[in-house]
Amino acid sequence: MFGLQASGAAASWVVGRMGTDAHLYDDPDDASIPALLDSRFDADKVDALKRLLALIAQGVDVANLFPQVVKNVASQSLEVKKLVYLYLLHYADKRQNEALLSINIFQKDLSDINPLVRAWALRTMAGIRLHVVAPLVLVAVKKCSRDPSAYVRKCAAYALCKLYDLLPDQAMALQEIVDTLFNDSSPGVVGAAAVAFKSVCPNCLALLSKHFRRLCETLPDIEEWTQIILIEILLRYVIARHGLVKHSLLSTEIQGSDPITSMATQPTDSSGNGVSGGTISNIMLFRHYIEEYSGFADKEGNSSRFSSVTTNSNDDVAILLKCTSPLLWSRNSAVILAAASVHWIMAPVGDVKRVVGPILFTLRSSPDAAYVMLGNILVFAKTMPSLFAPFYEDFFINASDPYQTKALKLEILTTVATKPSIPAIFEEFQDYIKDPDRKFVADTVAAISLCAQKLPSVATTCLEGLLALVFYESSISNSVHFDGEDAVLVQAILSIKAIVKMDPVSHEKVIVRLVCSMDKIKEPAARSLIIWMFGEYNFMGNLIPKIVPAVLKYLAWSFTADVVETKLQILNASAKVVMHCPEEHTEEFKRIIAYVIELATYDLNYDVRDRARLLSRLLPCYTTHLGSSYQPQNGDICKELADHIFDRKLQPTSPSARNYRIYLPGSLSQVVLHAAPGYEPLPKPQSMELSHNNIMEPTRGIAKPSGSNNSDAESRYSTYESSSAYDSESEGDSLLDGDTNGSLHRQDNRDTPLVHIYDASIQEGQTCQNANENLADLISTDLSELMSKSALESWLDEAPAEPLVQSSLQASSARVAFTNRSFERIPKWHTLLDSSDSNGLSVLYAFSSEVSPRSRFLVCVELYFENVSTQQLTDVTIKSEEASSSMDSIGQTSEGSVSLPTIVPVEEIHSLAPQQTAKMVLEVHFHHHLLPLKLSVLCNGKTHPAKLHPDIAYFIRPLPMDLNAFLCKENQLRGMFEYARRCTFKYHLEKLEHSDKNLQVAQSVASKMLSNANVHLVSMDMPVTFNVDDASGLCWRFSSEILSTSKPCLLTILVERHTSGQLDLTAKVNSEDTVFALNLLNRIVAIMECVNF
Repeated sequence: MFGLQASGAAASWVVGRMGTDAHLYDDPDDASIPALLDSRFDADKVDALKRLLALIAQGVDVANLFPQVVKNVASQSLEVKKLVYLYLLHYADKRQNEALLSINIFQKDLSDINPLVRAWALRTMAGIRLHVVAPLVLVAVKKCSRDPSAYVRKCAAYALCKLYDLLPDQAMALQEIVDTLFNDSSPGVVGAAAVAFKSVCPNCLALLSKHFRRLCETLPDIEEWTQIILIEILLRYVIARHGLVKHSLLSTEIQGSDPITSMATQPTDSSGNGVSGGTISNIMLFRHYIEEYSGFADKEGNSSRFSSVTTNSNDDVAILLKCTSPLLWSRNSAVILAAASVHWIMAPVGDVKRVVGPILFTLRSSPDAAYVMLGNILVFAKTMPSLFAPFYEDFFINASDPYQTKALKLEILTTVATKPSIPAIFEEFQDYIKDPDRKFVADTVAAISLCAQKLPSVATTCLEGLLALVFYESSISNSVHFDGEDAVLVQAILSIKAIVKMDPVSHEKVIVRLVCSMDKIKEPAARSLIIWMFGEYNFMGNLIPKIVPAVLKYLAWSFTADVVETKLQILNASAKVVMHCPEEHTEEFKRIIAYVIELATYDLNYDVRDRARLLSRLLPCYTTHLGSSYQPQNGDICKELADHIFDRKLQPTSPSARNYRIYLPGSLSQVVLHAAPGYEPLPKPQSMELSHNNIMEPTRGIAKPSGSNNSDAESRYSTYESSSAYDSESEGDSLLDGDTNGSLHRQDNRDTPLVHIYDASIQEGQTCQNANENLADLISTDLSELMSKSALESWLDEAPAEPLVQSSLQASSARVAFTNRSFERIPKWHTLLDSSDSNGLSVLYAFSSEVSPRSRFLVCVELYFENVSTQQLTDVTIKSEEASSSMDSIGQTSEGSVSLPTIVPVEEIHSLAPQQTAKMVLEVHFHHHLLPLKLSVLCNGKTHPAKLHPDIAYFIRPLPMDLNAFLCKENQLRGMFEYARRCTFKYHLEKLEHSDKNLQVAQSVASKMLSNANVHLVSMDMPVTFNVDDASGLCWRFSSEILSTSKPCLLTILVERHTSGQLDLTAKVNSEDTVFALNLLNRIVAIMECVNF
């Protein structure tokens, strides 16, 4: 029978897999895949491509078949073409040259009669993400944004998000495309345009002015997830255009605690139902929701009116509220929350209640969605408790709720509790206390305390229940110890402490009962709390003073058996008792406290001993047997200090200081309780400029010019930056005299003037012209095999020609260029061999900018030897442990070869007298190796190991050129040959002594660069229209060439921010060698961020 069941299950499994491609995952690695890709039949190609995609899904690298797959992109089969596109998207960043072969096919597919093919071609072109084809993708997006098919236009909108990262300087053109897509008649295209708007130009809200009404009307018809984005965009537009709505939650017209109580349309409950004001005021919401707002009501309530308000009868506000009302009953919880946030912020207070029903309905969805919604309900309830007070039963806890959900529901229940609902809530709490989760039980006990503080009429009932719980927990904790049982006991006493603090005299019986049960309570934290209450309220009421002598004797008797935490509280309580004791008990209390302090003085714990010494100094008249007539030195000061420490009253905690979830409803920050990356508050009311000319500017930060094709190389060589030894090596500058310090390297071209003043617009025009010529050359040379001239003209026939390179230097009409200014080069010395490890021989090294006369591949390293011992050193030399040191292998290198580092043999130092120094130049061919080079320093016949850390900044040599040649070469190395990173610069802060701070910053950056890299300073540009403290616009250009390949390597550094603080630098490297450029860029960033040379 079992065999029949097994065979039946196997048969059903086979039947379930019939007609699917699941069998491809069983054994997808088939040796016949290359043959199937070359087959004449489309069915074989489809089978091979499916197997390849199955291998990719399992993590297998099949990039070796890239050429065979790419040639099938011209297939007429839609299924083959779609699978090839998927393969291309996955491997285009790794095989860039082969991916360029498909550009011509994409151009043909964009004109295909099938809209699916056009959409696939555009989506694949945008997904390849190569800088060299980004301008062509921009033209294709413009063309497809006017396509007759709505699906193609939708793909064009999503392609804008990817294109902006490749062409951040084309923000103007991208915004025009977004403007066109917003005017589309298809709801799907409008939703995709909203996504593109948020990625490309999220702050250009004036772009929505002419589309606002139609976008609101289209809102209910677009896709659910794009509805969320469009709702956020429309809300920001309304606030920036019209401001806040009068009598709304964020309006300053409401100055009460509970906004509903301030509205005549909804008066307060006069029956005394206990609906109190919220703990989050509308002022607090305004401060957290609106960005960059100052001058609003302070903590004392001194408000200043804010005039940026409108009424709910405003046309734009009314249509937004009307169009989002149906979305409150959407099937998507996120859409409901987004629509509710609009009404929460913009609707009048009397109309906010319409969001309660839909929000409570979403609590029946998945646990994750319910948790997110509860976090937002908590803010709503703390602001307007009367909103959710009638619906307290919806927040009762289910047995299946996770702990996080239970905690939120408990907090909401304590917030919305009223006199009519508190009996039912307490009945629920009685069941919660029986829960097996002791942490949840402790939270319930804390909630009981909060309810008692909110409704003082039930404080007595809460105390009775908490006392019973304390006695029960103390009895079972002594017999059987459960995990978390102590937490419940401690939390119960903490709750009693909070309730008693409201009116200690009325609840003195509770304190007496706790003190009397202290012998049964063994938990140290619980005993410490009871002792604190005894000491704090020892002089209040009629009952507590009567038991003080007996309790004080008990504490003295049990002092040695208690833990440190309890001993400290006993000492504090004794001090408080003796300070308020009546005259008849003074001598008795003095003997007791003296005994306790004497015990504490010899305690094993130093905290207890220190506390005892403190009390003996602060209260000498109470802790000695000299009588009250004894007046020590500075007795008044000690008494005043003791009163301040032990008799001061704790200030109540302000509600504004608590950790509330004050973030925009529906945001990720609302869930994680901190400002998540990308979080933006609402714009300032009525802050939008309607001038369309002012909004067509890049609104996002500088994107990383290097595309995804360099992500692997960056991650592979990121350890060079993080683990570099250049910043942590011990420097030997103090050991060097004037001869060893770096000399001043000055440029010799004295015929050229120091300062060049030129027209920036003319220079930019020449740059753009050169860039267009260079791009034409690039297309005619590199893409000649991919696209003919006629095909390129047909590609561009529907769009006007635009300059592909736009200058970003439009802030001023003239610039000042320093070309031959002298800068100090200070070499950075590192320790090669420490004197403590080599019997007195100290060896330092620094990379030199000198060019080796032997070979262009060699890097010169200056060595500085010093004998710090009292004995003579002989036969000092340096050899390599792993590198070859023959002269024959110096010139034998190739660009693609991988060789070991090569050093040139150095002469031996025969003798080195005490305190004598010597210099030497070591020539090394590193072969682009970045790992430390293992060397051996021989001295007195002994070998000492050493490590020389290569510096890639010296794998280059200066390449003199003028500014025009630099700009021309830079335009030839754009796109995939350009890499950039942002960093900070603080070195100038130590040298801000010059009257011209901008010139001082310019000199600091140039000196730091020239002292740490072997480059040539081409120009140092400074805008003429310059503020006194604004360093934005400074630009340095350095030129060099790689030693091993003689390929040019250009460096550019741009600066932002003011000179009085740290500067934001953008370092850019243009080079054909991708790996070398990325490593050099990381090194340049490390140099700039290092505070010291």
